[in-house]
Amino acid sequence: MGRDIDIYTRLINFVGEEFASNRQEELYLYSRDPGAQLPRKVDYVVMPKTVEEVQQIVLLANKEKIPITPMGGGLTLSALTVPSRGGILLDMKRMDSIIEVNEISKYAIIEAGVSQGALKSYLEKNHPELQHSTPEAPPAATVAGNLLIHGHGHLTAAHGINSNMINGIEVVLPTGEICKIGSCSISPYWFSRGPLPDLVGLFTGWHGTTGIVTKISIQLFPKPKFRDTLVFSTDDPESLTEVIFRVFQTEMAENFFIIAQDKPEWMSGHIFIVILITGNTEEEFGLKKKWLKDMFDRRVAFLVDTPPTLRKRFLDVPPFAAAVADFGKGGGFEYTGGIIPIEKIPEVWEKGLEITHKYNVLSSPVCQPLDCGHSVMFGLVYSFNRADEEDVERVREALDEANKLVLSVGGVLWKAESPGQNLMLAKMDHNTLDLMQRIKRLLDPNGIMNPGNWGENGS
Repeated sequence: MGRDIDIYTRLINFVGEEFASNRQEELYLYSRDPGAQLPRKVDYVVMPKTVEEVQQIVLLANKEKIPITPMGGGLTLSALTVPSRGGILLDMKRMDSIIEVNEISKYAIIEAGVSQGALKSYLEKNHPELQHSTPEAPPAATVAGNLLIHGHGHLTAAHGINSNMINGIEVVLPTGEICKIGSCSISPYWFSRGPLPDLVGLFTGWHGTTGIVTKISIQLFPKPKFRDTLVFSTDDPESLTEVIFRVFQTEMAENFFIIAQDKPEWMSGHIFIVILITGNTEEEFGLKKKWLKDMFDRRVAFLVDTPPTLRKRFLDVPPFAAAVADFGKGGGFEYTGGIIPIEKIPEVWEKGLEITHKYNVLSSPVCQPLDCGHSVMFGLVYSFNRADEEDVERVREALDEANKLVLSVGGVLWKAESPGQNLMLAKMDHNTLDLMQRIKRLLDPNGIMNPGNWGENGS
């Protein structure tokens, strides 16, 4: 008890009494997320404002061997920012400064707590000709959090996954050192991560087990003058591979996703293909629309009159394609994020629906091609009532079977919950797993960083 009081007192000394807590009513909020994973214990919550405060907290955690879990918006849905071993939850939301926007080299330097909504609004007001790749997530989701989990956005189909858009980072290592990685390590400009050794990869996809990113440089992109959506429908999952291949051979799509859902009733039983196109002149825009409308065979029909509410939903940035989350009531929402070869879509689509029916859960399959059509994210979006434990348990069982389906066809799991991570580790090349463990031990010798992720012992 005395040690706990001492730890709490020191955390208050670092950040102020208002921004550290061990009160149960506040810890409760951090012990879970909107997904289906079970709640877990949190001992302390602390909200730093500066990189120096982060460093002090990490030095304390490292000395006392206290687990520490960094959190952005807390919206991964798979409990990646819910501590598995208790300890300190590091809420980064107060680090919310947009430090610089470089219009000529097209990048922004931001702190780790800047939200998607804040950056989007700032660019619209101050730099209206630029945009960032905005994920399909609530505005409170953080930009850095999305980048660090290899997240996707509305420009992912055309420009690659969002982590590829990182120019550089400032990171506090688990032992307390502050490092700058990328061109910012030798230059005042955060314009590139190459041609230096790509150390950014030591912190993307690691789920906060290798360090705490405090600043990040993200690439920005030109904002086109014209933007519209083309919506097609098909009842044939076998056509989806060819559709994606043909669209991305043209390099015309800004974004592209495929959805199906049972509600509203008119959507039930159909697969909808949504293609977002852009242009800077009316002539360019018109040619793209005509080309894509005439591209497909009779299995794929163009919807001449897309309902206005649906058209707005698809054109919004981000597109609100996750409306299925409202179906089950009770606030539960999680999905399998499978990154798979495009040729596997028909098989995974049909078997995924079989899993949905087997467990009698509300689900909507969705696909988004990545990296100009080099792979695809396939998700089974599950909606459930968090107050109904039987409903939640069915979703956990469906998630586990869907994860195994993705791995069985040669795919990998994106931002997987702990059971999904363990499935991947069991299939992983032995030497690759050994390399990951050695890197983790080198950076985090005391095993304090978000233990329980990428291995039961956090290594």
